[in-house]
Amino acid sequence: VQLVESGGGLVQAGDSLRLSCAISGRTFSSYAMGWFRQAPGKEREFVSAIKWSGSSTYYADSVKGRFTVSRDNAKNTVYLQMNSLKPEDTAVYYCAAATMGLPRVALGYDYWGQGTQVTVSS
Repeated sequence: VQLVESGGGLVQAGDSLRLSCAISGRTFSSYAMGWFRQAPGKEREFVSAIKWSGSSTYYADSVKGRFTVSRDNAKNTVYLQMNSLKPEDTAVYYCAAATMGLPRVALGYDYWGQGTQVTVSS
């Protein structure tokens, strides 16, 4: 199983970005998918997660109302739409796949992408 993130970049505060995560493997539709981020000198933190069916989603309080997670099982892709970006959103963003449950901690995920950098200038 391989996960490849894309869509990161350098934007100004208030702008939007959409991250994508393409996953290989025939059982993508059975995985819960999560997004995490890690800023320099900080621990990796949970951002959002979506159930395999898309029927349940979770968000960190810091991004609730600004970020939206979605998935397209036909395209084996999960998305993170990020609006009203703030400088404190600057981090490397990772997508991850979980074979069981809908975890909100990194330990619950089995597969990880390599990350994509998001930088928000003030």
